[in-house]
Order: sequence, then structure tokens, then C-alpha cells
Amino acid sequence: MHTSTSGFFIDEHHRRRLELITAEWQIAADLSFCDMVLWYPQKGTYVAFAQARPVTAQTTLPQDMTGGAAPGSLIGLLRHVFTTGTPVAQDGDYPGGPPGVSAWPVMGADAPIAVVTVHQNLVSQRHASRLEEVYRQSANDLFVMMSKGEWPAQDSKASSTSHGNPRVGDGLVRIDAHGLVTYASPNATSAFRKLGIREAVDGRQLSRLITNQLDPGTPIDELMPTVLFGRQSARVDIETRKVVLSARSIPLVDEAGERFAALVLLRDITEIRRRDEQLISKDATIREIHHRVKNNLQTVGSLLRMQSRRMQSDSGRQALLQAMSRVDAIALVHETLSQTMDSTVDMDDLLHRQFTMAVDIAAGSKPVTTHIEGSFGELPGQLATPLALVVNELATNAVEHGTDEVGGTITLLTKRLQRADQSYPYLKVEVIDEGVIDGPIASETIGSGLGTQIIRTLVESDLRGTITWERQPDQRGAAGTRAVVLIPLDH
Repeated sequence: MHTSTSGFFIDEHHRRRLELITAEWQIAADLSFCDMVLWYPQKGTYVAFAQARPVTAQTTLPQDMTGGAAPGSLIGLLRHVFTTGTPVAQDGDYPGGPPGVSAWPVMGADAPIAVVTVHQNLVSQRHASRLEEVYRQSANDLFVMMSKGEWPAQDSKASSTSHGNPRVGDGLVRIDAHGLVTYASPNATSAFRKLGIREAVDGRQLSRLITNQLDPGTPIDELMPTVLFGRQSARVDIETRKVVLSARSIPLVDEAGERFAALVLLRDITEIRRRDEQLISKDATIREIHHRVKNNLQTVGSLLRMQSRRMQSDSGRQALLQAMSRVDAIALVHETLSQTMDSTVDMDDLLHRQFTMAVDIAAGSKPVTTHIEGSFGELPGQLATPLALVVNELATNAVEHGTDEVGGTITLLTKRLQRADQSYPYLKVEVIDEGVIDGPIASETIGSGLGTQIIRTLVESDLRGTITWERQPDQRGAAGTRAVVLIPLDH
């Protein structure tokens, strides 16, 4: 299977491998202090699938190359690496190649599927510090593994793009095959100090250093030994009473597949964890508020229902029942909002229930049925209350003015429209009755009732939409009413 990307076609199996690389390769760019471009073969040339710039150094390629064809100066190098499967790791490996550019094959099942070029900034070269030496060596180890198809690992339990994941600049520790620290960057040393580790860490076992700082009785995540010994690409959070560190491991393996070292990235996520907990607490508080509002509104509805039973006047009783229906509509919205943390709400269950309930309340003892077609779908939460009230009022009006003692059917139709002159869709909501009054709709009667005034206010002010009423002739020649609401979904 082939799919199109930026105007060129790519094998779907290759795409999954390339996307796995681009999800991880920021680590290699930061370690190498170099820009990286991933080239995919296309019709005799090579097209840039993706590009990464280092956070740790100045970019060499300020202009984005993604989607563009390879320049002539790179074609020979790319073709050589792609056809031979042999990396060009340094100047001189490929005579005539552009200076400061290395190239590495991206292996598929049994042959190269793409090429990664690594562009070094020759202008800013200077004497390498110990940190730069370790970083560049680690980057080279990753490039070699990539050329063998061993990095990024298919079974990785971590991704460099996930929330709170450590980056190279946050702190890097290199350990040997036995888990002993061979190098810790200054930021990694600072992270150790936050845990309470103040002695030198070189030559010490990373796992023992960290677990000794855990609070007594703290359960240890089963992934912690895996990460701290560098046995698998994975991530774990290390928590104490004072600090939370995120640790992410990347095993380094040789050509025989044997692990000879590992990189462990460390990041202090104490503040991120605190903010996440605050957000979770706020979400829980908001849901609890919705739940309590729903309970209070249901209590008000019950009081209105009790009061209506004692009302002697039919018109007074009907007014209380309509008020109760409006309160119940808002209560149903808060019940729905109390059950979700999302900013959007699936309106179908909510509004279908509201429509049926409003028709049942307004019909009383009359045999009125409902018919529903279409879907509201996911809508922003701020539309829930006004839309529920509009549906409630339209259903109530349809029963009152579109049915008689023999009953009838009230229909709710919903669909989404896309106008040619608008970039956003519209929601079209229609409520249709079968009608009991012949003749056109008198314009002076529209808007004179409380329910209709409520509808107009909600549609035009809260929903920023429009509403119209039309005669709806049926097969028998009777004239029902069709209320049509159009709501722009550009919120």
C-alpha cells in the first residue's frame, strides 16, 4: 500500500518505520549538535520526508527542506549510501561529498529504505569538551544502531514526544553494561542533588544510587530496574516526598545485538506533576459542581411539580409544567457535563432524551409520538444549555400548537451543512408537527408567546444562529409547521 505525503508517494510499511525514527531522532540531533534530514527515494531522486534541528547548537539549515527534492550536491552521496547500505560517517569516506555532511542508511526488513543526512556546523567548531565528546560518541552509537535497524526500538515503551519526557538538555547519564555511571552531565548532576545525592556518581551503580533515596516503604515501579540498568527503551517516574524525576533509558547495542552501554535521560518534572494534579483537582471540582447544580435543579423541578398538582387554574398548572420542563432541560445538561472532562459533548443522547421528555410532558394524556432522524454529534460544551432549551421549547410548542386531542407525531431532524461561502459547517435542527390549523402562519403571532421569545433569544444571542418557521404540507393536504434552526459551528 502506498500513500501520498507532500506530493510524493511512500510505502505504508516504510512510513511506519520513518515515523518511528522522526518521533525519536530529536535525541540524536541534540547529541550530535547537528541538523538532520530524512530522505526518501522518489522517481530517480530523493525527497525530504522530515527535518530536525538541534536544541543544543545553532542550526546549519535554517530553511526547512521538508517536501523538497535533494540538492545536486547531495544526490551522489544519497545514491551511494542508499544502494550500498554503507554509511558515510566522516569526510573522506565518500570522495567528493559535501564537507561536514555524514549520511546513514535507514534499514527496512533487508535493505535500505531511506537515508538520513547529518549536517555539522563547521563555522562553530572548537575544542571539544568532555560533555561534547560523550554527546557526539552517543550520537554516533545511535546512528550506527539506526543503520542496522536496531534504533529506534520497535518495542520501545517510551517516546521522546510524550508529555513530560526528558530531553538531552535536561540531563544525560551514560552507563556501562553493568549499570555503572561512566558520565553524568551537569544538569544530570543537579537532578541527583535534588534527590539528595551529593557525592560523586562516576563509577557508582545508578540503580543503587537512586533507590537508596526513595522514601521507606515506597513501592517500586517494575520498570525502574529496566530503566536504571538500561535494559530496554522505557520511561519511569521516580518520586520522593520532595521531587519527581522522569527517567528515560535508551540501550546501546553492538553489531551482535549485545548491550554495551545505555543512555539515561533525566528531567525534573516536579512542577509539571504539581500542575497536572491541580488540573485534575480542578476538573474533579468542576464535575462536582455540575453534579450539585443538577441535583439542585432537580429539587426545584420536583417543587414545581408538587406546586402544579395543587394549582386549581389550568393555565397556571400549564405554566408551572413548562417551567419545570425548562428546569429539567438545564438539569439534564449539567448531568451530562458532570460525566465528562472533555471540552466537547456528545449531544445525541442528551438532546434526544430532552426532546422525548419535552414532548411527553407537553402531551400530557394525548397520544403523541416522536420521530428522530440525524445526529448532533460532538459539540462544544458551551452550546449544550442553550441548544437543550431551544429543543425543549420547540418540542413544547409543536405539541401545543401542532396536535389536538387525537394526538400526532412530532419529528426532530438534524444534520450538518457546509456552505460554499463559509469555511465552517452549520448545524441544521428542524422540529416538525403535523398541524391542526389551516392557512399561512400569521407573522404577528410569531414571537408573541413566551416560549417563542425564549427560542429567539437563545438562537440569536447564545447560539448566534437563525430561526424560521414554515408551513409543512403533508400528503393529506394538512399544513403542519416546520421550525428550522441554523447554528454556525465556528466556536
